[in-house]
Amino acid sequence: MLNYGFIPGTISPDGEELDAYVIGVDVPIQTFTGKCIAVIHRTNDDDDKLVVVPDGVELSDDEIRKATDFQEQYFKSEIIR
Repeated sequence: MLNYGFIPGTISPDGEELDAYVIGVDVPIQTFTGKCIAVIHRTNDDDDKLVVVPDGVELSDDEIRKATDFQEQYFKSEIIR
């Protein structure tokens, strides 16, 4: 139940558009409007990620870690709310 994308019209410190994990949508999506509930701040990289969910969905830090571990396992990070 995870999609990965970016926020158009933004620029992050790595010079690319700001990336986002969309958690709670289990089908591929082209666009999405939801609520940003956290930022995964990478302490050893300059590519933070937004954590976006459908309205009404709340996730614990453990649930966010579990959903994003496939990629985030390679980085040191903290979840900021």
